Amino acid sequence: MTPQDIRWLSEAQNGSDLAYGRLMASHQAMVRGFLRRMLGGGWADADDVAQEVFVHAWQSLYAVREPERFKSWLIGIAWRRAQDHIRSSQRRARRDQDWLQSLSVPDGITQEDRLAMEQAMRSLAPEARACVALSLAEGWTHAEISASLGLPLGTVKSHCTRGREKLVAALGGAA
Repeated sequence: MTPQDIRWLSEAQNGSDLAYGRLMASHQAMVRGFLRRMLGGGWADADDVAQEVFVHAWQSLYAVREPERFKSWLIGIAWRRAQDHIRSSQRRARRDQDWLQSLSVPDGITQEDRLAMEQAMRSLAPEARACVALSLAEGWTHAEISASLGLPLGTVKSHCTRGREKLVAALGGAA
C-alpha cells in the first residue's frame, strides 16, 4: 500500500466517504480483474460481485488493523463473494435444469422445433412475450392477461396474434 492509501484507509475508518471512495478507486481494477478471472470473464457478474465486495468492505473497514495487509484483506472478501456467487449460480442452474426436465413436451415436437420456438420467443418484445406465454403456455384468456399485466385488451390481442404468427413461422408453418 502506498502512503496515500494508508492515509485514505485511516480517514475512511474514521468515517470519511470521500477517502473510502478514493481508496476503492485505487484498488477497484485489481478487485474487478481478479473477479473477472475467477468468474470466467463475465464482466457483468464480476462487476455485480465487485459492488458486493465494496459494500462489505465499507461495512467491515473497522476490522483492518494492519494497513499493509489491506489488499489481501480486500481480495479475501472478493474471494469469498466469488465463491458465494459460483455456488449460487450452480444452484440456479440445477433448479433451471430440474424445471426444464419437468416440462412435458407434446408428442411430435423435436428438439430443433423447441429451440426454434425458444429463439422466436426471445425475439419478441417483453410485453408480447408475456402475452404469448400466458396465452399459449398457460391457457389464459385475453381478458385475464389484460387485467394481470395492466395492458389494454386490444394490445393483448395484437401481441398474442403477432407473437403466435412469429412462432408458427419459426416452426416453418403458415400463419
